[in-house]
Amino acid sequence: MAHPRAGQVADPSDLINVDEVLGAYYDLVPDPTDPDQMVSFGTSGHRGSSLDTAFNEAHIASITQAIIEYRAQQGTAGPLFIAKDTHGLSLPAWKTAIEVLHSAGVEVLAEREDEYTPTPALSRAIIRYNREHAGGPQADGIVVTPSHNPPRDGGFKYNPPNGGPADTDATSWIADRANELMADYKSIRRTPYEQIADQVTRFDYRTPYCRELSLVIDMDLIANSGLRIGADPMGGASVQYWQYIAENLLPNLTVVNPVVDPTWYFMTLDTDGKIRMDCSSPDAMASLVANRTAFDISTGNDADSDRHGIVTPDAGLMNPNHYLSVAIQYLFGNRSGWPATAAIGKTLVSSSMIDNVAQLLGRRLVEVPVGFKWFVPGLISGEMGFGGEESAGASFLERNGNTWSTDKDGIILDLLASEITAATQLTPSQHYQKLVDQFGTYHYARIDSDANREQKARLKALTPEDVTAKELAGDPITHVYSHAPGNNEAIGGIKVTTDAGWFAARPSGTEDKYKIYAESFRSAEHLAEIQNSARQVVAEALAG
Repeated sequence: MAHPRAGQVADPSDLINVDEVLGAYYDLVPDPTDPDQMVSFGTSGHRGSSLDTAFNEAHIASITQAIIEYRAQQGTAGPLFIAKDTHGLSLPAWKTAIEVLHSAGVEVLAEREDEYTPTPALSRAIIRYNREHAGGPQADGIVVTPSHNPPRDGGFKYNPPNGGPADTDATSWIADRANELMADYKSIRRTPYEQIADQVTRFDYRTPYCRELSLVIDMDLIANSGLRIGADPMGGASVQYWQYIAENLLPNLTVVNPVVDPTWYFMTLDTDGKIRMDCSSPDAMASLVANRTAFDISTGNDADSDRHGIVTPDAGLMNPNHYLSVAIQYLFGNRSGWPATAAIGKTLVSSSMIDNVAQLLGRRLVEVPVGFKWFVPGLISGEMGFGGEESAGASFLERNGNTWSTDKDGIILDLLASEITAATQLTPSQHYQKLVDQFGTYHYARIDSDANREQKARLKALTPEDVTAKELAGDPITHVYSHAPGNNEAIGGIKVTTDAGWFAARPSGTEDKYKIYAESFRSAEHLAEIQNSARQVVAEALAG
């Protein structure tokens, strides 16, 4: 049930007290034995709020020290790139991390205090540096961001020398070590930021990233098309990037809302009534959708700009699965510089429409667990032309087949929507309608159900043998997966398929819930039947 004010602009009662959030960062000290206050890396780093004693100075000092020790173990001796988004907690956490890194003698490359850096720009910086210094000490990075989470939250991500999200082996070691260090975090060596600010090497992430966009997107085609383009940074780190693009590359692009404020007072409330910079949510994107006829293509990004949102005059906000299907079809049909064997990567909770597109293209489909880290090896090697996930995150190769980034890049996915429209004279949503005409309407949704810590652990460990049901929504079950078919890695839950649809269930990494992803190839009513059957199948499996 949607919140009664979902899609409406926030009012003063919805806004955080910024001073309270910042004060709690320094004043509250976590209990390293309390699971709710420990360092815990989900699919996108450690996240939490200072008000809940889940993202505080102790966490950041300890995680940073653990990263220092981890990178030394791995022989990573090059510089460390560090970047931040626009969340209120990002600047103090960024300063804490720099204090620890500098004291440990790590060469730090950082933007200025008044600059913000998208996650893909940091990934790109690591890729570029390590390409230019092949055979020498390699660089890695930290991004201070909780992505699309509400304003009260902070987040902290580590990207190793491959430029992508750290894998589970790395994050598990870092989290375990950080929790050990947190018991005596004040003993971690630090140099006050004010004393070292002029010693930190300032790095310009923006200029090279923007200048290199023509390597991955046909910027000249877009510039000469006359398309009216609107880009909404949604108060996030892409704001200065879109301003650069508008001023230097695409004069027909308008930055819809350049405001940055840690309360995000200008946002419309998400479906649950919270302020959340989710560019895949029609409620969070309500302002841009309402103004969709002002532009030929409108786009949005979350706070660290690793996600994309595509708005067209004819359809409004596109479902991320729909846009991924169109992007894949266009790219593999229009990137002659890509290897003929380059595969398509998708998470196994993404729409099966992508499977149809892969068959049309005659390309191999690689289906992996949730988490962009699974696409990193393929994007580095060029064996994978595109990697995308249902939550509006994707990246792809440069036009000549070289690696662009190994983390999600919402900016290039936004620009691709304009390239598609300029090249074909059809919007991405019109292209998706052509797929619907060919394959039918696919009905997709994600819902959440309550689950305690023990139930989540049980769900994560389920095997196909734990599922005793033979039917799903009246159709015979054709397969039960606990490992992804593309790489045989554990999915942290199960996926159940029939000839008429499927569902996947996996625990939330941050809340006492589990997520059910489901898709019907028949109807909305059939999707509801699959969701109801999914709850029953999961309940029976958890009951043993």
